[in-house]
Amino acid sequence: MKKEVFGVTKNGETAYCYTLRNGNGMEAVVSDFGALLLRLSVPDRSGKTADVVLGMRTLEEYENNEVFLGATVGRSANRIGGASFVLNGKTYRLAQNDGKNNLHSCPGGYHERMWQAISDTEDGDESVTFSLHSPDGDQGYPGTLDIAVTYTLTEANALVIHYEGTADADTVVNLTNHSYFNLAGEGSGSAMNQLVEIFADAYTHTDEGSIPDGVLVPVDGTVMDFRTAKPIGRDIDSEYPDLQAPGGYDHNWVLNNHGELALAATLTDPASGRKMSVYTDLPGVQFYAGNFLAGQCTGKSGKPYGKREGVCFESQFFPNAINLPQFKSPVLKAGDTYETTTIYQFDIV
Repeated sequence: MKKEVFGVTKNGETAYCYTLRNGNGMEAVVSDFGALLLRLSVPDRSGKTADVVLGMRTLEEYENNEVFLGATVGRSANRIGGASFVLNGKTYRLAQNDGKNNLHSCPGGYHERMWQAISDTEDGDESVTFSLHSPDGDQGYPGTLDIAVTYTLTEANALVIHYEGTADADTVVNLTNHSYFNLAGEGSGSAMNQLVEIFADAYTHTDEGSIPDGVLVPVDGTVMDFRTAKPIGRDIDSEYPDLQAPGGYDHNWVLNNHGELALAATLTDPASGRKMSVYTDLPGVQFYAGNFLAGQCTGKSGKPYGKREGVCFESQFFPNAINLPQFKSPVLKAGDTYETTTIYQFDIV
């Protein structure tokens, strides 16, 4: 496994990147800064490889990662309404960084911190585990949390992300990966001609601030229906009311997996033949079509990323679940173990 210096943080810490390889031409590059996924090179039907995740060129740029490229997001991903919640009768207040709400537990997100790294090879599959100690009161959450995120690249062309953690007090834990995928290759332009399939019969309705209100909306007969694969761009600019506030797809789908590790979604690029299948054991996936990319960051190819040039599949507990008892709880009880797996499996069609 290749280990290289990525750069030096503004706090003087040396960050490294690790290159995982398999025998089929795939490579994944990850970093102990932010437990980030920096690169993911995947062959197409002719054997030509391309980097299929959006990203930046330098550590300095990742220290100002406003759009969460490749990010491991925590302590709680997505939105919490009113930037507050009640746990065990006590109210906890978070920063209001998304209107009156909190998004991705920022400021001070886990994707902006140094993690400890341990690399390994087991049964021919290369992996790196990143660990982080998050103290009581960190980002406004109760309890000291110790977490580990393991990236494994398999000989079956799967990137497996395994999350594990324990806390000394009841707390909220909802980790995810926020990589933006474009199966034609990063820097290739719009991803809207690529096909998406989501194995979900409903999505969570939200208010104008993208905060779920507890209502599950059936996808049947709506532009939110991805049960049969369709081009992302086909309906994204329709006048469907729930697409207006986020400017396109940026919603949580209610997966049909019933808590088991199962196929949640697929992304296919007909031109290159690359297909990505997303597996998770979590109840939801936020499909985000890159509506708010607007040239804020310059990509690895040297060009600013524009609107909808990459899409995210963020496995998760439902947004704002801590404030909605009808949703599966994101509370990790003291002494229990948080454990979940997301898989990005690549094939050729």
